[in-house]
Amino acid sequence: MKKVFLTPLLYKGAWQISVKFPFDLYISSTLKKLKIMKWSNHHGCYYAPWTAENKRLIYSRLRVMDVFVDYSEIQNFAIPIKQEPVKQPVFSRKQKKVLHEYVAYLRGQRLSESSVRTYYNFVLKLVDHVGERPYADLKPRDIELFIEQRIAAENYALSTHRQCISAIKHFFDLYTSESIDTSEIKRPHKSRYLPTVLAKEEVISLLRVTRNLKHRAILAMIYSGGLRIGELLELKLAHIDVMRRQIMIKNSKGRKDRVVVLAESMLPLLNNYLMTYMPKEYFTEGQAGGPYSAQSIRTFLQESCRRAGIRKKVTPHTLRHSYATHMLENGIDLRYIQELLGHSKPETTMIYTHVSRKDILKIESPLDVTLKELFQTDKREENLLLSRQYKR
Repeated sequence: MKKVFLTPLLYKGAWQISVKFPFDLYISSTLKKLKIMKWSNHHGCYYAPWTAENKRLIYSRLRVMDVFVDYSEIQNFAIPIKQEPVKQPVFSRKQKKVLHEYVAYLRGQRLSESSVRTYYNFVLKLVDHVGERPYADLKPRDIELFIEQRIAAENYALSTHRQCISAIKHFFDLYTSESIDTSEIKRPHKSRYLPTVLAKEEVISLLRVTRNLKHRAILAMIYSGGLRIGELLELKLAHIDVMRRQIMIKNSKGRKDRVVVLAESMLPLLNNYLMTYMPKEYFTEGQAGGPYSAQSIRTFLQESCRRAGIRKKVTPHTLRHSYATHMLENGIDLRYIQELLGHSKPETTMIYTHVSRKDILKIESPLDVTLKELFQTDKREENLLLSRQYKR
C-alpha cells in the first residue's frame, strides 16, 4: 500500500498542510483536481492553506484511494503564537573573548556538548549582568544579586538553578577572584518528587490504543528497554542485536555505553515496523531521514493517553520510570536495575523503592484493621458498612 504523509509546512509566511508521497501519477492527478491544492517546486510537494476544513477534505479524498495516510504530524499540531523577538545583549570584544575562553575551558574539561551549551547560556547572562567590571574584583554579594535578579526572579526550576550554580563555579575556576570561594556558593537542595508511574495494565492499554504502527513501536521500545528519549532518538539499527536479544545504548548520559535487554515480545512488533517503514540508519527516522523529532513523540503519546483514559501527566520519561518500578516489583535486584538504567550512583535508583507497590500493598490501612476488629465483636455486618450510618 502506498503511503502519503501530511505534515505542517511554514511557507510564504503562513502555515500550510503539505502532502508528500513517492511519485504516483494517480495520486498527483487526484490532488490537482482539488482547487485548494498548489505545488511547491522548492519543497517538492503539494500544499494547501492550514484550515480544519482543508485537513478534512484532503484526508477524506486520500482515504478513498486505498493509500495509507500518515497524519500524525498534523494531528495535534498547534500553530505557534508569534512572539516579539527577545532583545539580545550586545557584548564588547573583551566580553566575547571571555565567552570563547569559557567554552574552550569547558570542552577542555571534557564536558558533554549539552552541558557546554547549558553552562554557556548561564554565563552569557552573568557576563551581561556584570558588564565591563573586572572579574577579579567581584564580591560574593555580586553573585548573590545575579542569582536573585536573573535566575530566581525568572522562576527557573530548582534543577535549572543548580545547573546555573555549576556554570558559575566553572567560570570562577577559570577567572579567579580573591573574594569568591566557589565552595561557598551553595546549590539549592534537590526536589525529592516521586516520579509518575503507570500501572502495568495502563502500559498495555496505552500500547493497544496507539493505532500508528511506528508510534506503537517507539513507545514499546522506550518502555521495554527503559530508554531515555534521547537514547531512543539516537538508537541506530546497527545497535539492535535481534539474535542475542540485546540493544547497545551508545554514548548515553555521562558518556557511557550500556546494554539492555530486547524484549522477546517486542520482536514481532519490531519486525512488522521495520518491514513497513524500512528505516535506513536510525531505529526511528524523520521523513527526510535522520533522527525523529522528540516533540512528535510527546504529541502522539498525549493522544494515546487520551484514548486510553489515562489522566496522569505522562511523558516519555514516565515510561522509563514505569520500567524501573515494574522491574523492582518483579523482584529484580536494585543493582541490576541501576546497571540497566545507566545510573552512576545507586542513590538515583533508590527513588524507585519509594514508588514500588510490592511491599506497600501488604500494609493494611488502620481503617481496614479497625473495621475488621469491630466486625469480630459485632456480627451485624450491615452496621459496619461505611456507605451507611453506623449504628451503635
